[in-house]
Amino acid sequence: MAVIGVELAGRSYDVEVGHGLLDDAATRARAFLRKARVPVVADENAWAAHGERLKKSLGAAGHEIALYKVASGEGSKSWDSLAKLTDWLLVEGVERGDHVLALGGGVVGDLTGFACAILKRGCGFVQLPTTLLAQVDSSVGGKTAINTAAGKNLIGAFHQPSLVLADLDTLATLPAREMRAGYAEVLKYGVLGDAEFFDWLADHGAEVVALEPAALEHAVATSVAAKARIVAEDERETKDTRALLNLGHTFGHALEAETGFSDRLLHGEGVALGMVLAARYSARRGLIAETDAGMVARAVANAGLPTGIAGLGLDCDGADLVAHMLHDKKMDAGTLRFILLRAIGDAFVARDVALDDVADFLEGQLRGN
Repeated sequence: MAVIGVELAGRSYDVEVGHGLLDDAATRARAFLRKARVPVVADENAWAAHGERLKKSLGAAGHEIALYKVASGEGSKSWDSLAKLTDWLLVEGVERGDHVLALGGGVVGDLTGFACAILKRGCGFVQLPTTLLAQVDSSVGGKTAINTAAGKNLIGAFHQPSLVLADLDTLATLPAREMRAGYAEVLKYGVLGDAEFFDWLADHGAEVVALEPAALEHAVATSVAAKARIVAEDERETKDTRALLNLGHTFGHALEAETGFSDRLLHGEGVALGMVLAARYSARRGLIAETDAGMVARAVANAGLPTGIAGLGLDCDGADLVAHMLHDKKMDAGTLRFILLRAIGDAFVARDVALDDVADFLEGQLRGN
């Protein structure tokens, strides 16, 4: 098992990565369970797969669960879902000193974290992520949000969890597509800031996706440690450091928006495509060699993830995709920041990108050029 600390002034917390953590959840989270009745917000699929393990652990410690189930999918990150959840938490009598457990993937973590951020001006929560994407990305760092018609994650708050228990055993129940989508976020850490990890994934990525225990734990722990370092340096993304975590996201979110934030393109698949596009656009600007962009594309393809947007069947042009980007929460003083590459393992924030050039680039990608 690995324990990674997220070091924040007065609000540090641990991310535990290992096997069997849900079976021992009551012991590991005992400092945050001050009442007999524990509110648990769970993705309906995650509860069906793992709820009995959590229920048994809490029951053995004298706790009962107050359960709120959330429908799977991005549709649950909505105003309506937020209102219903906060109303339920209030009926349950959740107080500012209490903690809510969030069991599931990024949707449940984001929704529950945002609800806890605003409930009585802030109560605590514990993340129990059950997807690879949530374990290496969304459960760590305190970004919580819902989606709106204008775009993804535009309404939210920074609200750090008190503890994250990343039980690797939960990944065995993931559909293969979801596992691959989560792997995109693992690969992202290598591309943006760790060429050695990128090379390690080239040799061991198949083992990670196949759930080989040692490789999986190393990949998750390395990813979490990378994010923890970045969050500790730039918690609220007021500097460029945390913005680097958005590698692939500006392109990816535009594609997600064009596909209606649906199962046509999972978030991790959008990030994977976005990384390939960021690498290709970096090559277009002469920042990296075409061979480097090709290495990123091959790493994505080898994981069974999409590398081209021509096959998505989108009914749009490059300008339409750029229009989605203008709703990006990373807009700053009317300028959209892009995360580009100087090399594999060396990402940076570019503020001088002309959007008409991006539209032209995307037009070519849509045509398969």
